[in-house]
Amino acid sequence: MTVVHHPRVAWEGARTFVNAAEDNVYWWLSDAVGRSLGAAHQTRLSETRLRLQRENAWLAETAAWRVRLEGMLQDRPELAPVVQRLVTETSRRLSR
Repeated sequence: MTVVHHPRVAWEGARTFVNAAEDNVYWWLSDAVGRSLGAAHQTRLSETRLRLQRENAWLAETAAWRVRLEGMLQDRPELAPVVQRLVTETSRRLSR
């Protein structure tokens, strides 16, 4: 049995989502987040992308996503593998 450390999943998700928001991978991730985590998270990702385009907000956005994802995983721990898959696939796409 694998133990999932939700704070770690949230941190990796936050860093990856914010990095992707500044890249063309955003379009794939936005769709995947909408399907997997819901429209509210998809909208927040869009807002992150807009803030990053207007200001140097990488740290603030990463912190916000960490808190957001950690809260979501506390409420719905079954989503941890979903977030991990999104992080893995997004990271793979970012490294191309």
